[in-house]
Amino acid sequence: MPVGRDAHRWSTFRGERTLVIAARTVTSTVRVLETLPELLRDDARVTVVFAYDPTSAFNEGVLDLLHAAGCRVAPWEQLGQIAPDLILSASENIDVPEGDCPVLVLPHGVGFQKFVPDSRSPHERLSGVVPDSLLGSGRAWLAVSHPAQEEQLLATHPKSAGNTLLVGDPCFDELVSSRKRRRAYREALGVAEHQRLVMVSSTWGPTSLLGRFPRLLARLIAQLPCDEYRVGAIVHPNVWSAHGAWQIRTLQSSALDAGLLLMPAIHAWRPALVAADVLIGDHGSVTLYGAAAGTPLLLAAFGDDAVPGTAVHTLSSVAPRLDTRGSLRRQVEDVIREHTPQRYAAVTTQAFAEPGHALARLRTALYRLLKLPEPSSLPPTPPVLPVPDPPAAQVTSWQVTTGITENTATPTVTVRRFPATVTAYGTTPPETATLFTHLACADDERDRRLTESASVLVRRRPASVTVEALRWIGNTLAELPGSLLAASAVSGGGCLVGLRDGRVVEAAATGRALDAGLPAAVVYALLRAGLSLDDAQVALRIGDSRDEDVLLRIRPTPPTC
Repeated sequence: MPVGRDAHRWSTFRGERTLVIAARTVTSTVRVLETLPELLRDDARVTVVFAYDPTSAFNEGVLDLLHAAGCRVAPWEQLGQIAPDLILSASENIDVPEGDCPVLVLPHGVGFQKFVPDSRSPHERLSGVVPDSLLGSGRAWLAVSHPAQEEQLLATHPKSAGNTLLVGDPCFDELVSSRKRRRAYREALGVAEHQRLVMVSSTWGPTSLLGRFPRLLARLIAQLPCDEYRVGAIVHPNVWSAHGAWQIRTLQSSALDAGLLLMPAIHAWRPALVAADVLIGDHGSVTLYGAAAGTPLLLAAFGDDAVPGTAVHTLSSVAPRLDTRGSLRRQVEDVIREHTPQRYAAVTTQAFAEPGHALARLRTALYRLLKLPEPSSLPPTPPVLPVPDPPAAQVTSWQVTTGITENTATPTVTVRRFPATVTAYGTTPPETATLFTHLACADDERDRRLTESASVLVRRRPASVTVEALRWIGNTLAELPGSLLAASAVSGGGCLVGLRDGRVVEAAATGRALDAGLPAAVVYALLRAGLSLDDAQVALRIGDSRDEDVLLRIRPTPPTC
């Protein structure tokens, strides 16, 4: 809206009350933007002005966020000309101008669970609590999600007495209400039904997960076969704001090239958390949200800046720890197998009171502070989260391990593929008479060194007809003389695998369609083991549980004239 002394001359909507949203950090601004629309739905009585406070060390990205949301933004120094009826913020560290209007502070995480640097002094302070001067004025109202937080504040900040509002946690309510769309979130993220999604969550600061183990993401991807697992990361907005997207992506280049699902700094982390099969976290709020929602959890880091007695601190005493030097895959599999949905029920009841009612309670508090009757419409309920955009690049090269078992009439070839860009963080088993490792590259691999070193080359897009596939195979093997095989799927089903000696193997799977890299791995294993490729039936085992039958036949060589 227009702001300033003459704002009424230019305004179209004449509200009865003015609500100022104080935007200071990305984290706090996102929380308000996610919550406010449901509270003010269809109500023209309330005029909203967004005021930007640029004093935070984590203010980078706030203006971009507000402009992307279509918000009209006023400079902070113009706030005195607006005469607000209520100031709302999810940042406790704003410099509130003089006046008598109330200030409603929403949490931007779960409660008051972390000690953070105080921007006004060289000391630390309790995250989420406004300065004592504002508490003493009686203007500040602190929204809390559980009565235990009221008791915590009363013990550490006596001036908060009588100025807390028990509303619950809108974010947790949304996570719970969105469980029914879990499958849609997984599909949007590119997670197949047979894959497990491992999400890694890191708060900010040196004691955070990424602060202590910046290479953990690459190591996870290197140890979790990509046909069986996907790995994603939820990084605190303060990390994005302080270091920038370029720095984060540069530090995680190998993991990103290996298909890491790096969730954008805002919004998308919530559906990703709902979609997860396992969460690896630290002492940040996302870890507590995930555990409370019933997700198996491993703690990889836990800083001493976590506040004793809080729910997240209690979580640290009951959640299993990740041994970053041990087998990551084994620990992930163990925590899935041993988990029960009610494992963290006691922690949940310590953090979230009366789940499902936070928006309704918050709307009641908001209108009471605005001194307006609450709308006659039904109280708001937690909305279902939107489907996220896929944030990952395709993997273009793989280290492929194939093992052959011949104790039945039909040989079994077990295939495990790992993105080649992270093989330095994994282990390669020694080759034997039945266990082989090779490098496979897709035709869109950008690193020419990998392509020229690959034993197997794979066409990403299926050929429309057989002739097109044969032409591509011939040209590829001629261009890259160091390769042994070239494989292309054909639209309508089947795959052609060309060998260096000129033979072409037709591979057909009896189950679901396979990408060309899997039949090519079967042919490679049989070729290395000296087994027949003609009229052969092979059981393809992808990991530990998924089996497909593959039929192989040498394509007849056309007669020459």
